[in-house]
Amino acid sequence: MQQPKRIALVAHDNKKPEILEWANAHKDFLARHELYATGSTGTMIEKNLGLRVIKFNSGPVGGDLQIGAKIAEGGIDLLIFFWDPLEPQPHDPDVKALLRIAVVWNIPSACNRSTADYIVTSPLMTG
Repeated sequence: MQQPKRIALVAHDNKKPEILEWANAHKDFLARHELYATGSTGTMIEKNLGLRVIKFNSGPVGGDLQIGAKIAEGGIDLLIFFWDPLEPQPHDPDVKALLRIAVVWNIPSACNRSTADYIVTSPLMTG
């Protein structure tokens, strides 16, 4: 039997509707895995989709860094981070740190819906 993956979900404010739509399209897949998220993204997914989500702080108050720490501890297998490249973020250094740590630890990362779709439908997800 396949081990559940530990999936982190993060979205900037302007991308929250998009990640919710994406998560709804992949709800059955996500329900078989352990989900982590920053505060407001996790709350939104739990409330709207009924999925269980382990929530960290909101991104601007340390949630991105908490997920980065979880990656460094070996506790995240996949990062889905719909970040907004067109909107300045007050916590931009934290955003860059999260993306950097995902690369350092070789964690598959999707920063948009197309990439997220490719990753979750890959045969490698079941291995």
